[in-house]
Amino acid sequence: MENQSVYKTTTGGKIVGWALLILLLIVTLLPFVWAIRTAFTPNSAIFDGNYSLMPNDPTSINFERVLGMTTPEESMAAGGSGQSMNFWQYLINSLIFTAVVALSQVATSTMAAYAFARLHFRGRNALFMILLTSMMIPPVFIVLPNFVLMNSLSWINTWQGLLAPYVLISPFGIFFLRQFFLSLPREVEEAAMLDGAGRWRTFLQVIVPMASGPIVTLGIIQAVFAWNEYLWPQLIAKADDVRLLNVALAVFAQSSPSTSPDWAGLMAAASLQVIPMFILLLIFGRKLVSSLGLTSAK
Repeated sequence: MENQSVYKTTTGGKIVGWALLILLLIVTLLPFVWAIRTAFTPNSAIFDGNYSLMPNDPTSINFERVLGMTTPEESMAAGGSGQSMNFWQYLINSLIFTAVVALSQVATSTMAAYAFARLHFRGRNALFMILLTSMMIPPVFIVLPNFVLMNSLSWINTWQGLLAPYVLISPFGIFFLRQFFLSLPREVEEAAMLDGAGRWRTFLQVIVPMASGPIVTLGIIQAVFAWNEYLWPQLIAKADDVRLLNVALAVFAQSSPSTSPDWAGLMAAASLQVIPMFILLLIFGRKLVSSLGLTSAK
């Protein structure tokens, strides 16, 4: 009887846990589902009182407008603001920005993390504490000083001004990789050096391959961060040749005083904007979760 009572309690707990998990999943996915639903709805029908997950008259005109496949007249007829959007140009800009930020921060953070984990130099611990302290400073605090600096260098609306605050080391990346490097056995490095390998060769040919999992994970984290970045690109890069897709979405959603906001067009563009990071996480999601768990455990 006692075993049956324990079994019923365990089963009941599992049912409650699964119910809460399903409820949380629904709450999490509902905004995304509603955004896609709005993207397939004409602007004139968004506030028609239909609150089902399927629009009454689904249409792809909003996606066609975002991708530049319609004329301004067709856009106005669909209920949009009539504004055009060079989606492919902004998409390429965002991909370049994301790739440069992710690769540069991974490269510099990997070298700095290895130095903090293995090299001995004066002030190492104090410098590492300063880096950790910088993680507690809200990023918005450094926006104005950086903007003044970029303006004095005449780097407004340029790629160098857009990328400058991001291409150096990341405090989070250093901390993340340093924890993994500390867990690696020193015997491996000593064996490589006995075979004649120098510090750089040991680092590149021994340490980096062993840390490929955490390094790829850091790259994914930084890529997602760069892809979603908005405040700094909105301030520094307003020209079309450097404008990112996130900033372009806000501009596209604006309307003239005579028209209502282009909600359907905005949701269509936002749905397309999610796809690259969704594919990235779909491919590397399992590696990301396992590497985060391994690093935190160590």
